[in-house]
Amino acid sequence: MYKPFSQACENNKTPILSTLKPYLEHYNYVLEIGSGTGQHGVYFAESMPHLIWQTSDRLCNHEGIEAWIADSPASNVKPPLDLDLNQSWPIDQVPVIYTANTLHIVSEALVEQLFIGVAQHLMHEGLLCIYGPFNYGGKFTSESNAEFDGFLKSQDPESGIRDIEWVCALAQQAGLELLQDYQMPANNRLLLFKR
Repeated sequence: MYKPFSQACENNKTPILSTLKPYLEHYNYVLEIGSGTGQHGVYFAESMPHLIWQTSDRLCNHEGIEAWIADSPASNVKPPLDLDLNQSWPIDQVPVIYTANTLHIVSEALVEQLFIGVAQHLMHEGLLCIYGPFNYGGKFTSESNAEFDGFLKSQDPESGIRDIEWVCALAQQAGLELLQDYQMPANNRLLLFKR
């Protein structure tokens, strides 16, 4: 079975976990949007056995996610749901939604669809956790982020690093408030919103 590997996931999983863990102590279920390789889901599920970690992605990524789950001793990480931001989500209300390195990959229209889905599916008092690079005041936070944005746009003109102010405005429209904005390694951020 094909088992994909992301060095970025390997590098950032520990700092993300150490920041997230205190917030997730009192929750029992996390929906991960865009699980990618599946590395985060498996690592976080193994590290937080008190909660169910529900992976999700488009069908084309399911084989890799399932390979990581098959190799994991954790029984609390669930096979991926077929979740496409263009479609209705195959799930009801959830207490926590987590997504990493997705907002700069998908189009602006799909970022807006993500927040529409969050508004529909995140419970009252629920938590939204977003990891990735962001711009502040319309400016890149580092030269490497500017170069990364150029690379992204060369692959897909609709992708690119998003402005934090726009993301927070979308969150506010979805009934969320920004709890914390954590600086993370490699010029990334971890944004925590609460409903």
